[in-house]
Amino acid sequence: MRGLIAVLAALVFATGAIGKEAAPLAEDEAVEKRLVKIAEELRCLVCQNESLAGSRADLAEDLRREVRGLIKQGRTDQEVKDFLVSRYGDFVLYQPPVKPTTWLLWGGPFLLLIVGVTALIAYLRRRSSQVRKAELTEDERKRAEALLKETP
Repeated sequence: MRGLIAVLAALVFATGAIGKEAAPLAEDEAVEKRLVKIAEELRCLVCQNESLAGSRADLAEDLRREVRGLIKQGRTDQEVKDFLVSRYGDFVLYQPPVKPTTWLLWGGPFLLLIVGVTALIAYLRRRSSQVRKAELTEDERKRAEALLKETP
């Protein structure tokens, strides 16, 4: 029992030793503000559903360092985005431009919605044509009325 407690205590205290170093404070606040603004409009290529600014992936840290370097070189925000698009494609942008290669990306959800609604309508029509009205015989009708009258 004591051995188990010792192992658990060692695991609890060891987790602090494997943490990462704290990120250094910003050298230039203006550069960091631009970096955050640009990184919010870019997608993390590892996480895919998270912005570059919010991602903790190693690749995201490398890309932020790259963007920071481009900003320090005097590149505009658009030039920085164009550089990343040339390397990684339109996928790196949270809002890729509407062009022939991204039409499916922009129109796909609407297309799927239309197909789904059409299939649902066809299914319901087919189903309603297969269901026939059940007609009761005179005996069944009398029994049903008697049961309904008995219920309080």
